[in-house]
Amino acid sequence: MKISRRRFMAVAGAAAVASVLSACGGSGSTSSAAGTSAASGNTETAGIQKVALCCNTGSVDDESFNQSCWEAIQEYMGENCEYYSLSMEGSQEERETVVRQAVNDGADVVVCVSYQYGETLMWAADRYQDTKFIGVDVTKEDVGMDTLPENCYCINFKEEQAGYLAGYAVVKDGKTKLGFLGGTAVPAVIRYGYGFVQGADAAAQELGAAIDINYFYAGQFYGDANITSRMEGWYSNGTQAVFACGGGVYTSAVEAALKDDGYVIGVDVDQNYVGVNGVENGSYAYNPFITSAMKNLGTAIHDSLDKINHGEWDALAGVEDKFGLEDGDYIGLPTADSSWNFETFTVDAYTEVKNKIASGEIVVDDSSDDSVKPAVSEFTNVTYIQ
Repeated sequence: MKISRRRFMAVAGAAAVASVLSACGGSGSTSSAAGTSAASGNTETAGIQKVALCCNTGSVDDESFNQSCWEAIQEYMGENCEYYSLSMEGSQEERETVVRQAVNDGADVVVCVSYQYGETLMWAADRYQDTKFIGVDVTKEDVGMDTLPENCYCINFKEEQAGYLAGYAVVKDGKTKLGFLGGTAVPAVIRYGYGFVQGADAAAQELGAAIDINYFYAGQFYGDANITSRMEGWYSNGTQAVFACGGGVYTSAVEAALKDDGYVIGVDVDQNYVGVNGVENGSYAYNPFITSAMKNLGTAIHDSLDKINHGEWDALAGVEDKFGLEDGDYIGLPTADSSWNFETFTVDAYTEVKNKIASGEIVVDDSSDDSVKPAVSEFTNVTYIQ
């Protein structure tokens, strides 16, 4: 199903529940949907004919990870790109089907989002050896190989650094009762959460202030009534800010926060605009987003496409990159006046701690083992909720 520009916004929102498409050369079917970009972008794409984005579970307009990756591809490729969405369940069969469909639709570069595509990439790289695959938030361990195939390139980030900055900032801003709402306990989400705890604890030690953190994984990447109810309990019991880390799960945190004048920390991209839009259309009484823990997906994807487009695939072939502040401006909080919603924490103070991470003066534990919790001082109490 191809989608024209005038229908794009209407269809994108329903991508995860779109009509069934044939499996394009295989047996069975999938509840995925394909959408075509008609944006104006980079016209010098002679080296790449077409880029496909195979989304994580959910839709391309999730106001988070999928959407950020799609917008980066659109900006670079213009009309020569297409997206493919999974249902909320996102089975292995579905992932293989959308990759197969993307290749059959003419994509010579396929971008796959999330660790869940690891096994799919191993299968696809062998099956489609003339196609180049980019895995975002996919590691060699996810693929299940010590060495990546030569037609694969994997992009990862040091999410623990972004989580640290967010935790440090909100405590320095005077918040002492915090929450972490993760989607599922996958490595990237764990690193975000553990970094958040470390940053909050560092700020608490500097201030000599006692802080409390509720820590919970929802087991899914979308909000629902049960998660909203839990968040309402947190906020009504004094939680001031919740780091909602897991795609659309933030909707439950926002819904609950608005009932108690609480705050939400966004993830992956600057989600301040979600709050601004909510205020402007009258559904939000105020903007609940105090900040967002970001990783620069757009730059990483743009740079990789640019290398491929200019015949430099050899620099990426079989490589797994993991970007952090040591490598450039790949991690951070939004500093635009419109997105800086702290009361007392300043951009100068933020820049100082960010530079300390970049220089190695501050080292953030990058553990992604959910059974090993980050060490904290006597100032910090973390309640891990099963």
